[in-house]
Amino acid sequence: MKLMLASFIGGWEMVLILVVVLVLFGAKKLPELAKGLGQGIKEFKKATREVTDELHNAMEETPRSPTRTYAEPTQSASANPPDTSSAPAAHTGPETKVI
Repeated sequence: MKLMLASFIGGWEMVLILVVVLVLFGAKKLPELAKGLGQGIKEFKKATREVTDELHNAMEETPRSPTRTYAEPTQSASANPPDTSSAPAAHTGPETKVI
């Protein structure tokens, strides 16, 4: 329990951090640093919100059923046999010589 309480920054620690920052950067640079930090936080929140909105929109969309395209049926070889009257006979096996 004591370890958990020691990890929090108290009031005096915050004052000490602010004094160190003031000494390191000077009074003129603090507004510029704060402005840059604020803009960075604003951009981060905006990007986070956009990603969250995009995820919610994607979850709400209904998935489309895939559309199938069917090819037109072609004529099979048995329905329309090729013309073999002028073509030489097909070779079906090894040649054998009869003596």
